[in-house]
Amino acid sequence: MARVTVHFHGIPREKAHRELIDMYAKRLRKRGVKIEYHSDKLSMNAYVEQLDKLKGTLIFLDEGGEMMNSMEFSKRVGLWKMEADETHLAIGPADGWPKADVSVHRNRLSLSPLTFPHEMASSMLVEQLYRATEILRGSEYHKA
Repeated sequence: MARVTVHFHGIPREKAHRELIDMYAKRLRKRGVKIEYHSDKLSMNAYVEQLDKLKGTLIFLDEGGEMMNSMEFSKRVGLWKMEADETHLAIGPADGWPKADVSVHRNRLSLSPLTFPHEMASSMLVEQLYRATEILRGSEYHKA
């Protein structure tokens, strides 16, 4: 069973987002989802280079990526967890991904057609991952 790892460029400065991410991170640990923070002092090129060295599938969270609803996302998470290799979801910095770096990677996922601050997008991603694991478990957390 493969692991899903979420990569953030820096620890959220906003306390509310940090606490929300921490709350979902604790819940997700039991479900094979891990959160990793990379130094926000890393240049964008250094951050992308670190991500490129990861083994497994790398998916950039990007407004131009594939969009899906929560049920579709839960199915995707279920597939990732069944794969042999780890899946890495990467949230970029406040300024977003350089367009050249994102276009090199074909794996892109969008949380919404709307634009959000990266800290809010980080909070939303971990909540959606938790929601996906709850849907897969058959719990009543998702009320659609």
